[in-house]
Amino acid sequence: MVENEKDKIILEWYEKFGEAIFKYIFIMIQDYQQAEDLTNDTFLKAFIHLETFKRDASEKTWLYRIAHNLTVDMIRKKKPVILLKEAFLFKKDENPLPEEMLQIREQSLEIYKALSTLKSTYREIIILRKLKEFSIEETAGILGWSEAKVKSTLFRAMRALEKELKKEGELNGKII
Repeated sequence: MVENEKDKIILEWYEKFGEAIFKYIFIMIQDYQQAEDLTNDTFLKAFIHLETFKRDASEKTWLYRIAHNLTVDMIRKKKPVILLKEAFLFKKDENPLPEEMLQIREQSLEIYKALSTLKSTYREIIILRKLKEFSIEETAGILGWSEAKVKSTLFRAMRALEKELKKEGELNGKII
């Protein structure tokens, strides 16, 4: 593959997926600068290894897989306490009333607080499936798991999150 062709492909992918990959990494590590660095590293690694991309998965899944691996490696090296601070917003009304906005914000913060107490595999599966809305097949590709493992881990993760929220008395009913 010619360098100009590789440049063009990676630049196109960066424009298409760069922001989403950055947000995924940022949610995982809560460090803006480090998330930017890991996003750039993701696309650099994709550029270097583009010839190995077999196209049996989508380029989006392949890039998220690279981002996942780089992020996990960084976390293992630093072993930081990961706190998820915002989002997990429940989308419903485009123009909610002020009291609804406050309630959504409070629920979001409580969910993130509870999410931050879960083990990393549970936290990551919830982020990929519920926040990033990847399919089971895509999530399996990103994590290098079987689809059955994705399904069972997501089930256990959601139950653990629900249990944590109920323990804190923050949620009435189920999350799913």
